Amino acid sequence: MKVHRNSLLFFLSFFALYLPSYIYSYRVSWQQEGQGHAMIVFIIVCYLIATKLPALQTIKPRLSLAEKGVGGFFLLAGLLAYIIGRSQHILLIELGSQVPVLLGALWILFGFKQSRPFLFPAFFILFMLPIPQVVLSTVTLPMKIAVSTAAEWITYYTSQIPVAREGVLLFVGQYRLFVADACAGMHTLISLEALGLLYLNLVHSKSLIRNSLLAILIVPISFSANVIRVVILIFITYYLGDEVAQSYLHEFAGFVLFTIALFLIITCDSLIQWAVKRAGR
Repeated sequence: MKVHRNSLLFFLSFFALYLPSYIYSYRVSWQQEGQGHAMIVFIIVCYLIATKLPALQTIKPRLSLAEKGVGGFFLLAGLLAYIIGRSQHILLIELGSQVPVLLGALWILFGFKQSRPFLFPAFFILFMLPIPQVVLSTVTLPMKIAVSTAAEWITYYTSQIPVAREGVLLFVGQYRLFVADACAGMHTLISLEALGLLYLNLVHSKSLIRNSLLAILIVPISFSANVIRVVILIFITYYLGDEVAQSYLHEFAGFVLFTIALFLIITCDSLIQWAVKRAGR
């Protein structure tokens, strides 16, 4: 894999600029419950950028005035946002400034055409950003209630387990199971949305219909996977006890969540491809 020295130096400078932000995020935000996906997103972004470095030619192209102007505007706006976010300790703005800084610098140095492969890594950075608390408070509770209701209904009609619900609290026999944010919250939806978009990028899909439909279907897929996870925890709690359910099996249920979600994403994608081919006949 041949990489031009100037492009490599540019990306090393970019990551050096944001290294203090990454360290601060790792210490303050990324180790919190519900933010663990940000570290994984960071690693994926690094991988995507590294694999696309050879796309930058060794000869600098002749850039148009529009490329220089738009690139300069994005770069200056991004650097200003970085300074504000860094000085005021606003992590959302500080990390979010990576997108305009990265794209603006690329457009100035290499132009729109050569920078096109980096549009997805730049967009994927958005999944690294912390979610404002006001958004979490507004969205998470309705999602938890919906997941709890669906899990109660499925358990009641598919098994002999005595189950009842009060808000987000499930009564399973003599046990009580609280549906926490991590089980049915906004963070899970964002993680699964990132998983679905990464899947589309890796399979190199260029179909607008396929990409749009699958991106939309991530929402019900996330909901379904969350419901299945809670149902699994209900069965574990009832038959093995609350201590077992809250042990390593609880974390294992999280792994099952993403396995189910990935299976549903691939299944939906296959059905979409089949439907598009059939409609094109």
